[in-house]
Amino acid sequence: MTSIVSHIAVLTGDLVGSTSLSPAQVAQAFDALADCAAMQADWHGALLHFTRQRGDGWQVALARPALALRSALAFRAALRSEGSEFDSYISIAEGEVAGKLGSDLNAETTDVFVASGDGLDMLKLLSKSERMFYGDGGPLNAATVLADHISQGWTPAQAAAILPFLAPDAEPSYTEVAKALGKSRQAVTKALDAAGYPALQRALHSIEEAADD
Repeated sequence: MTSIVSHIAVLTGDLVGSTSLSPAQVAQAFDALADCAAMQADWHGALLHFTRQRGDGWQVALARPALALRSALAFRAALRSEGSEFDSYISIAEGEVAGKLGSDLNAETTDVFVASGDGLDMLKLLSKSERMFYGDGGPLNAATVLADHISQGWTPAQAAAILPFLAPDAEPSYTEVAKALGKSRQAVTKALDAAGYPALQRALHSIEEAADD
């Protein structure tokens, strides 16, 4: 029987400055990442198989690779909403896999998983300011560099405000988000504007529409 081949994206991350975090803070960060991965299962129509690896590293597989940059920003928002001390390097790679993925991505050795891990190693080695990398460069990486620059400046309040709005298929109401956060609608609007949400959302839609063509 021929295995079904799927085109996926793999995100490989590593906590920034993890040696300065307490064990409780590291656990807090991984809880936030795991919760974000569970939330994103609805975006992708499949589990992300969130896996912790290499000490303070993590990895997920995305069934809708067009949403890869959006997903990466959501993971950053989930972390940063816990506190300004939390962040992650994130490397994104796209490629094909045959058959079903296991629940533990540490066992995966397909090229796309290796490429994502290698991209993370290169990012941490070569750059002092960039924390996100997409594939082999090109337009998608250019957009990623800019989105990375904008999102590195998110405050916890901005990250908490923008996270629900990163859902790809249905934008929540400002009133609903404000109520969930215990903030005023005006405070949420101000936080989203300061976080660069309008421009980021337009850029993400443009990337995703181009990928679907």
